[in-house]
Amino acid sequence: MKAKIIGTGSYLPERILTNQDLEKMVETDDEWIVSRTGMKERRIARPDEYTSDMGAAAARAALDDAGITADEIDFILVATITPDYLCPSSSCLIQTALGAKRAAAMDVQAACTGYIYALAIAKSFVETGLCKNVLLIASEKLSSVVDYTDRSTCILFGDGASACVVSSAEGKKGYAISSICLASDGEQSSLITIPTGGCRTQAQQYVKMAGNEVFKHAVRRMESACRDCLSLAQLNETDISWLIPHQANIRIIDAMAKRFEHLPPERVFKTVHKYGNTSASSVGIALDELLKQEKIQHGEHILLTAFGGGLTWGAAILTSSGESI
Repeated sequence: MKAKIIGTGSYLPERILTNQDLEKMVETDDEWIVSRTGMKERRIARPDEYTSDMGAAAARAALDDAGITADEIDFILVATITPDYLCPSSSCLIQTALGAKRAAAMDVQAACTGYIYALAIAKSFVETGLCKNVLLIASEKLSSVVDYTDRSTCILFGDGASACVVSSAEGKKGYAISSICLASDGEQSSLITIPTGGCRTQAQQYVKMAGNEVFKHAVRRMESACRDCLSLAQLNETDISWLIPHQANIRIIDAMAKRFEHLPPERVFKTVHKYGNTSASSVGIALDELLKQEKIQHGEHILLTAFGGGLTWGAAILTSSGESI
Protein backbone atom coordinates (compact mmCIF):
# COMPACT_ATOMS: atom_id res chain seq x y z
CA MET A 1 0.00 0.00 0.00
CA LYS A 2 1.50 3.33 -1.08
CA ALA A 3 0.50 6.57 0.64
CA LYS A 4 -0.25 9.45 -1.69
CA ILE A 5 -1.38 13.04 -1.58
CA ILE A 6 -4.86 13.23 -3.15
CA GLY A 7 -5.61 16.89 -2.46
CA THR A 8 -3.87 20.11 -1.48
CA GLY A 9 -4.94 23.52 -0.21
CA SER A 10 -3.55 26.73 1.21
CA TYR A 11 -4.62 29.96 2.86
CA LEU A 12 -2.97 33.40 2.88
CA PRO A 13 -4.30 36.29 4.98
CA GLU A 14 -5.62 39.34 3.10
CA ARG A 15 -3.27 41.94 4.57
CA ILE A 16 -0.06 42.51 2.60
CA LEU A 17 3.01 43.93 4.35
CA THR A 18 5.31 45.39 1.70
CA ASN A 19 8.94 46.42 1.85
CA GLN A 20 7.75 50.01 1.62
CA ASP A 21 5.66 49.45 4.74
CA LEU A 22 8.73 48.12 6.55
CA GLU A 23 10.71 51.20 5.53
CA LYS A 24 8.39 53.17 7.81
CA MET A 25 8.93 50.78 10.72
CA VAL A 26 12.68 50.10 10.81
CA GLU A 27 15.86 51.41 9.21
CA THR A 28 15.77 49.50 5.93
CA ASP A 29 14.79 49.91 2.29
CA ASP A 30 13.33 47.89 -0.55
CA GLU A 31 16.63 47.42 -2.39
CA TRP A 32 18.38 46.15 0.74
CA ILE A 33 15.61 43.66 1.52
CA VAL A 34 15.27 42.34 -2.04
CA SER A 35 19.02 41.95 -2.55
CA ARG A 36 19.43 39.95 0.67
CA THR A 37 16.20 37.97 0.84
CA GLY A 38 14.33 38.18 -2.48
CA MET A 39 11.24 39.26 -0.54
CA LYS A 40 8.97 42.03 -1.73
CA GLU A 41 5.93 41.41 0.43
CA ARG A 42 4.48 39.02 2.98
CA ARG A 43 0.99 38.29 4.35
CA ILE A 44 -0.02 39.21 7.89
CA ALA A 45 -2.99 37.75 9.76
CA ARG A 46 -5.60 39.92 11.43
CA PRO A 47 -5.28 40.39 15.20
CA ASP A 48 -8.30 38.08 15.66
CA GLU A 49 -7.07 35.50 13.12
CA TYR A 50 -5.07 32.65 14.62
CA THR A 51 -3.05 29.62 13.57
CA SER A 52 -6.05 27.30 13.92
CA ASP A 53 -8.27 29.63 11.84
CA MET A 54 -5.79 29.72 8.97
CA GLY A 55 -5.14 25.99 9.25
CA ALA A 56 -8.86 25.20 9.09
CA ALA A 57 -9.25 27.34 5.96
CA ALA A 58 -6.36 25.55 4.23
CA ALA A 59 -7.76 22.20 5.37
CA ARG A 60 -11.17 22.90 3.85
CA ALA A 61 -9.50 23.71 0.53
CA ALA A 62 -7.53 20.45 0.65
CA LEU A 63 -10.62 18.41 1.49
CA ASP A 64 -12.48 19.99 -1.43
CA ASP A 65 -9.55 19.27 -3.73
CA ALA A 66 -9.45 15.63 -2.56
CA GLY A 67 -13.20 15.24 -2.96
CA ILE A 68 -13.73 13.91 0.56
CA THR A 69 -15.47 15.18 3.70
CA ALA A 70 -14.15 15.84 7.19
CA ASP A 71 -16.03 12.75 8.41
CA GLU A 72 -13.68 10.60 6.33
CA ILE A 73 -10.53 11.85 8.08
CA ASP A 74 -8.95 9.44 10.58
CA PHE A 75 -6.12 11.65 11.86
CA ILE A 76 -5.26 15.35 11.85
CA LEU A 77 -1.61 16.42 12.04
CA VAL A 78 -0.76 20.10 12.49
CA ALA A 79 2.82 21.30 11.98
CA THR A 80 3.41 24.63 13.72
CA ILE A 81 5.75 26.60 15.97
CA THR A 82 3.08 29.23 16.65
CA PRO A 83 0.15 27.26 18.10
CA ASP A 84 -2.88 29.07 19.47
CA TYR A 85 -1.97 27.67 22.89
CA LEU A 86 0.52 25.23 24.39
CA CYS A 87 -2.60 23.32 25.43
CA PRO A 88 -5.04 22.54 23.88
CA SER A 89 -3.31 21.66 20.63
CA SER A 90 -4.11 23.56 17.45
CA SER A 91 -4.97 20.22 15.86
CA CYS A 92 -7.82 19.71 18.33
CA LEU A 93 -9.10 23.23 17.69
CA ILE A 94 -9.05 22.54 13.94
CA GLN A 95 -10.77 19.19 14.43
CA THR A 96 -13.67 21.01 16.07
CA ALA A 97 -13.73 23.75 13.43
CA LEU A 98 -13.96 21.15 10.66
CA GLY A 99 -16.42 18.88 12.45
CA ALA A 100 -14.05 15.95 11.94
CA LYS A 101 -15.49 13.99 14.86
CA ARG A 102 -13.89 10.67 13.90
CA ALA A 103 -10.36 12.04 13.73
CA ALA A 104 -7.61 11.81 16.29
CA ALA A 105 -5.40 14.90 16.41
CA MET A 106 -1.93 16.05 17.41
CA ASP A 107 0.56 18.84 16.75
CA VAL A 108 4.05 18.36 15.28
CA GLN A 109 6.91 20.75 16.12
CA ALA A 110 9.86 20.63 13.73
CA ALA A 111 9.99 24.36 12.89
CA CYS A 112 10.32 25.07 9.15
CA THR A 113 10.74 21.35 8.41
CA GLY A 114 7.38 20.60 10.02
CA TYR A 115 5.51 19.89 6.78
CA ILE A 116 7.99 17.20 5.75
CA TYR A 117 8.16 15.68 9.24
CA ALA A 118 4.36 15.52 9.34
CA LEU A 119 4.33 14.06 5.83
CA ALA A 120 6.56 11.22 7.08
CA ILE A 121 4.17 10.55 9.96
CA ALA A 122 1.15 10.61 7.66
CA LYS A 123 2.88 8.23 5.23
CA SER A 124 3.64 5.82 8.07
CA PHE A 125 0.08 5.94 9.44
CA VAL A 126 -1.37 5.16 6.01
CA GLU A 127 1.12 2.52 4.88
CA THR A 128 0.89 0.56 8.16
CA GLY A 129 -2.90 0.49 7.85
CA LEU A 130 -3.51 2.58 10.97
CA CYS A 131 -5.37 5.23 8.93
CA LYS A 132 -6.98 5.51 5.52
CA ASN A 133 -7.05 9.32 5.32
CA VAL A 134 -4.72 11.69 7.18
CA LEU A 135 -5.22 15.45 7.02
CA LEU A 136 -1.86 17.22 7.22
CA ILE A 137 -1.93 20.94 8.02
CA ALA A 138 0.95 23.39 8.44
CA SER A 139 -0.04 26.78 9.80
CA GLU A 140 1.94 29.69 11.21
CA LYS A 141 1.14 33.09 12.66
CA LEU A 142 4.76 34.22 12.76
CA SER A 143 3.75 37.86 13.08
CA SER A 144 2.88 37.00 16.69
CA VAL A 145 6.54 36.22 17.48
CA VAL A 146 8.32 38.80 15.29
CA ASP A 147 9.98 41.85 16.81
CA TYR A 148 9.09 44.65 14.38
CA THR A 149 11.94 46.79 15.72
CA ASP A 150 14.55 44.19 14.70
CA ARG A 151 15.31 44.63 11.00
CA SER A 152 17.33 41.40 10.84
CA THR A 153 14.21 39.30 11.46
CA CYS A 154 11.09 41.39 10.85
CA ILE A 155 11.71 41.55 7.09
CA LEU A 156 11.73 37.76 6.79
CA PHE A 157 8.52 36.31 8.12
CA GLY A 158 4.90 36.10 7.05
CA ASP A 159 1.73 34.24 8.01
CA GLY A 160 -0.11 31.49 6.17
CA ALA A 161 -1.24 27.89 6.09
CA SER A 162 -1.12 24.85 3.83
CA ALA A 163 -2.72 21.44 3.91
CA CYS A 164 -2.90 18.12 2.10
CA VAL A 165 -4.82 14.87 2.37
CA VAL A 166 -2.61 11.78 2.53
CA SER A 167 -4.55 8.66 1.65
CA SER A 168 -4.46 5.00 0.74
CA ALA A 169 -7.40 5.53 -1.63
CA GLU A 170 -7.20 3.17 -4.59
CA GLY A 171 -8.05 4.52 -8.02
CA LYS A 172 -7.66 8.19 -7.10
CA LYS A 173 -5.20 10.40 -8.91
CA GLY A 174 -2.54 11.85 -6.70
CA TYR A 175 1.13 12.04 -5.78
CA ALA A 176 2.72 8.96 -4.26
CA ILE A 177 5.12 9.73 -1.42
CA SER A 178 8.04 7.83 -2.92
CA SER A 179 10.68 8.50 -0.28
CA ILE A 180 11.37 10.70 2.73
CA CYS A 181 14.59 11.52 4.59
CA LEU A 182 14.63 13.32 7.95
CA ALA A 183 17.48 14.57 10.15
CA SER A 184 18.27 16.85 13.09
CA ASP A 185 21.18 18.35 15.01
CA GLY A 186 20.34 19.50 18.52
CA GLU A 187 23.88 20.73 19.09
CA GLN A 188 23.01 23.72 16.88
CA SER A 189 19.72 24.45 18.66
CA SER A 190 20.78 27.95 19.68
CA LEU A 191 20.91 29.19 16.06
CA ILE A 192 17.14 29.64 15.75
CA THR A 193 15.03 30.10 18.87
CA ILE A 194 11.72 31.39 20.19
CA PRO A 195 12.62 31.29 23.89
CA THR A 196 9.14 31.47 25.39
CA GLY A 197 6.25 29.35 26.56
CA GLY A 198 8.22 26.38 27.87
CA CYS A 199 9.08 25.46 31.44
CA ARG A 200 12.51 27.15 31.19
CA THR A 201 11.24 30.62 30.42
CA GLN A 202 8.03 32.60 30.28
CA ALA A 203 9.49 35.91 29.20
CA GLN A 204 11.22 36.36 25.84
CA GLN A 205 8.64 36.34 23.08
CA TYR A 206 10.45 36.95 19.83
CA VAL A 207 12.19 34.77 17.29
CA LYS A 208 15.99 35.03 17.36
CA MET A 209 18.31 33.83 14.60
CA ALA A 210 22.03 33.70 13.86
CA GLY A 211 21.60 34.44 10.16
CA ASN A 212 25.08 33.71 8.77
CA GLU A 213 25.39 30.37 10.52
CA VAL A 214 21.84 29.41 9.57
CA PHE A 215 22.62 30.14 5.91
CA LYS A 216 25.61 27.76 5.86
CA HIS A 217 23.74 24.96 7.59
CA ALA A 218 20.59 25.40 5.48
CA VAL A 219 22.32 25.08 2.11
CA ARG A 220 24.43 22.10 3.11
CA ARG A 221 21.74 20.23 5.02
CA MET A 222 19.02 20.59 2.38
CA GLU A 223 21.38 19.43 -0.35
CA SER A 224 22.35 16.42 1.74
CA ALA A 225 18.71 15.51 2.44
CA CYS A 226 17.82 15.82 -1.24
CA ARG A 227 20.66 13.55 -2.31
CA ASP A 228 19.80 10.97 0.35
CA CYS A 229 16.18 11.03 -0.75
CA LEU A 230 17.11 10.59 -4.42
CA SER A 231 19.33 7.66 -3.52
CA LEU A 232 16.58 6.04 -1.44
CA ALA A 233 14.15 6.38 -4.37
CA GLN A 234 16.81 5.18 -6.83
CA LEU A 235 16.50 8.37 -8.86
CA ASN A 236 18.94 10.87 -10.35
CA GLU A 237 18.57 14.63 -10.23
CA THR A 238 17.76 14.54 -13.96
CA ASP A 239 14.60 12.58 -13.04
CA ILE A 240 13.24 15.52 -11.02
CA SER A 241 10.73 17.79 -12.77
CA TRP A 242 10.39 20.35 -9.97
CA LEU A 243 12.29 21.30 -6.83
CA ILE A 244 10.30 23.01 -4.07
CA PRO A 245 12.65 24.23 -1.33
CA HIS A 246 11.65 25.88 1.93
CA GLN A 247 11.01 29.53 1.08
CA ALA A 248 13.40 30.96 3.67
CA ASN A 249 15.51 33.37 1.66
CA ILE A 250 16.32 33.72 -2.05
CA ARG A 251 20.05 33.44 -1.41
CA ILE A 252 19.60 30.13 0.41
CA ILE A 253 17.30 28.84 -2.34
CA ASP A 254 19.66 29.86 -5.15
CA ALA A 255 22.80 28.60 -3.41
CA MET A 256 21.19 25.24 -2.75
CA ALA A 257 19.71 24.94 -6.25
CA LYS A 258 23.10 25.64 -7.88
CA ARG A 259 24.38 22.43 -6.35
CA PHE A 260 21.97 20.55 -8.63
CA GLU A 261 23.55 21.49 -11.94
CA HIS A 262 21.24 19.30 -14.03
CA LEU A 263 18.07 20.96 -12.72
CA PRO A 264 17.12 24.07 -14.76
CA PRO A 265 16.67 27.22 -12.63
CA GLU A 266 13.14 27.66 -13.96
CA ARG A 267 12.24 24.32 -12.39
CA VAL A 268 12.99 25.62 -8.88
CA PHE A 269 9.60 26.82 -7.67
CA LYS A 270 9.64 30.06 -5.67
CA THR A 271 7.03 31.96 -3.70
CA VAL A 272 9.41 33.74 -1.30
CA HIS A 273 9.00 37.09 -3.10
CA LYS A 274 5.25 37.11 -2.39
CA TYR A 275 4.87 35.48 1.00
CA GLY A 276 8.24 35.62 2.77
CA ASN A 277 9.20 32.81 5.14
CA THR A 278 6.05 31.14 6.49
CA SER A 279 8.01 28.44 8.35
CA ALA A 280 6.29 25.02 8.38
CA SER A 281 3.64 26.08 5.88
CA SER A 282 6.00 27.36 3.17
CA VAL A 283 6.66 24.10 1.31
CA GLY A 284 2.96 23.21 1.34
CA ILE A 285 1.89 26.65 0.11
CA ALA A 286 4.39 26.41 -2.75
CA LEU A 287 3.31 22.84 -3.57
CA ASP A 288 -0.36 23.83 -3.70
CA GLU A 289 0.48 26.80 -5.94
CA LEU A 290 2.62 24.68 -8.25
CA LEU A 291 -0.06 22.02 -8.66
CA LYS A 292 -2.70 24.67 -9.41
CA GLN A 293 -0.49 26.37 -12.02
CA GLU A 294 1.26 23.53 -13.83
CA LYS A 295 0.16 20.38 -15.63
CA ILE A 296 1.98 17.54 -13.88
CA GLN A 297 2.13 14.43 -16.04
CA HIS A 298 2.00 10.81 -14.92
CA GLY A 299 5.37 9.65 -13.57
CA GLU A 300 6.83 13.11 -12.96
CA HIS A 301 8.76 13.61 -9.71
CA ILE A 302 8.61 16.61 -7.38
CA LEU A 303 11.37 17.06 -4.79
CA LEU A 304 10.50 18.89 -1.56
CA THR A 305 13.10 20.01 0.96
CA ALA A 306 13.16 22.14 4.10
CA PHE A 307 15.41 23.26 6.93
CA GLY A 308 14.50 24.80 10.27
CA GLY A 309 15.17 25.38 13.93
CA GLY A 310 16.17 22.49 16.08
CA LEU A 311 18.06 22.12 13.86
CA THR A 312 15.86 19.97 11.64
CA TRP A 313 15.91 19.24 7.94
CA GLY A 314 14.49 16.79 5.45
CA ALA A 315 13.35 16.01 1.93
CA ALA A 316 10.58 14.08 0.22
CA ILE A 317 9.87 12.94 -3.33
CA LEU A 318 6.34 12.93 -4.72
CA THR A 319 5.55 10.96 -7.88
CA SER A 320 2.49 11.78 -9.96
CA SER A 321 0.13 8.86 -10.44
CA GLY A 322 -2.27 10.49 -12.89
CA GLU A 323 -2.04 12.33 -16.21
CA SER A 324 -2.30 16.13 -16.24
CA ILE A 325 -3.57 16.42 -12.69
